[in-house]
Amino acid sequence: VQLVESGGGLVQAGGSLRLSCVASGRTFSTYAMGWFRQAPGKEREFVAAISWSGGSTYYADSVKGRFTISRGNAKNSVDLQMNSPKPEDTAVYYCAADDVGTRLRRGDADYWGQGTLVTVSS
Repeated sequence: VQLVESGGGLVQAGGSLRLSCVASGRTFSTYAMGWFRQAPGKEREFVAAISWSGGSTYYADSVKGRFTISRGNAKNSVDLQMNSPKPEDTAVYYCAADDVGTRLRRGDADYWGQGTLVTVSS
């Protein structure tokens, strides 16, 4: 089972960036998927999550209104559209998946990607 993130890089504050995560190795169509991040010297924190159907989305207060999570049609991928990023959004972003949405959102997901670095310059 693999979750592979892409799309990280350097972005200016106020710009936009889109992260993608593709899952393989099993069927993820019934799994909740989400994004977490870890900034240098800080603990990993929840960013956003989406239910297996795509009908429910959840966001950390710090990104609400700026970031949007979505799933691909095949349900084995998840994207994070980052609009108006701020320097404090700089972190390694991790994709995660779990068949229990609440477990995913509290950070105990079964599956994790390797992470992609996002750096927001001021």
